[in-house]
Amino acid sequence: MIAANQDPSNRSARFLKLLIFMMFATFAMTTDSVGTIIPDVIREFRLGMTAAGSFHYASMSGIGIAAILLGFLADRIGRRGSILLGLTLFCLTSALFAAGNSFGLFVVLLFVSGLGIGIFKAGALALIGDISASTREHAANMNLVEAFFAVGAIVGPALVSLLLENGTSWKWLYLIAAALCGLLILGTILAPFPRPQTSDEEKADPRDAARMLGDPYALFFALMLMLYVAAEAAIYVWAPTYFAGYDGPNAALAAFVVAIFFALRAVGRFLGAWLLARMDWTMVLAICSCAMAALFWIATAGGRPVAVFALPATGLFMSVLYPTINSTGISCFEKSRHGSIAGFLLFFTCVGAVAAPLAMGAVGDLMGTSDYSMALGGAFATLLAILCLWNLVRQPVADRLARRNEQDYGGGAPVQAPTQIVPGPAA
Repeated sequence: MIAANQDPSNRSARFLKLLIFMMFATFAMTTDSVGTIIPDVIREFRLGMTAAGSFHYASMSGIGIAAILLGFLADRIGRRGSILLGLTLFCLTSALFAAGNSFGLFVVLLFVSGLGIGIFKAGALALIGDISASTREHAANMNLVEAFFAVGAIVGPALVSLLLENGTSWKWLYLIAAALCGLLILGTILAPFPRPQTSDEEKADPRDAARMLGDPYALFFALMLMLYVAAEAAIYVWAPTYFAGYDGPNAALAAFVVAIFFALRAVGRFLGAWLLARMDWTMVLAICSCAMAALFWIATAGGRPVAVFALPATGLFMSVLYPTINSTGISCFEKSRHGSIAGFLLFFTCVGAVAAPLAMGAVGDLMGTSDYSMALGGAFATLLAILCLWNLVRQPVADRLARRNEQDYGGGAPVQAPTQIVPGPAA
């Protein structure tokens, strides 16, 4: 684990945060652009919604498998080692898009790139805990990280739209991501990382993530994350298809629904870091999840003329949900196990991100319209709101968070002791 008196200096912590910010922004450029790419893939390869959704399922499956099977690497070989391994895989597969021209190859590349994302994301999530001084600061830092993810999620779809409008292949998105990833690899090699303090008995076990299936706290946060990403995927995966061909009121706005959604989500995440410093996290989750669910049903009842406003507006309330749920779940466990729990939660996040869009695509194909896909997204949002309200009333993890805050974060007090930084590549 990382001792409280060994957190990096302010300068080192800022550099590490910037590095993590750019990692999340870079992979968000690709993963959150699939909704914009899918309509073009449907036309190019003459596919149905379910088959074309493989562009989303493949990467999410790779992320999930890497998270549950390889998340422990962040604890076993160190944060730097797991981040470098994952970034290298992601960089190579993104670059290989230039050589491909078949749907099957693209799906394989997306799956392998997902493996890379899962490995380095688990390491980055564990590193966030290492450089946080309290569970509250952990949640705030996670909101900032996810804010930069949201920025990447804005840039990616906008870049794809620009490429397609100019008759350029969407594959250039992956080549740009590969170039950025090369810079991130260099930054990771040079960055000063906190020195881990682990005994032989504390070495990470690859079975640790599987053992968390018996931990009610881990399962509680895993369920919340599954429901969240299920609702979110309804918008960034299927909203472009939902509005395809729409020529009613505010039709011009419909082309930018996903971009507006991501923009509001980015703004909301920056505000979320401020909000969580002033309000209890359970109250924040309850308010935002209920507002999100309400907007889904308003969109469903009003049809596309109303949905063109209501669906992107959900981004403002979704913004704080994922990073807060994720960071709080990680904070419930010892820092020496942060890689394993981050991988565990990421796995279930990906299960939701694969299963929900698949279900929505299948329902859309079965019913002949994507209207029912959006309604299914509203059902997932409603289930999350119910769970968040129960969490507010019952406070099931309050005692465990207090114990971890005291033992792993020194009660949240500012770090006073000199820091110990590992200057070389072998953190």
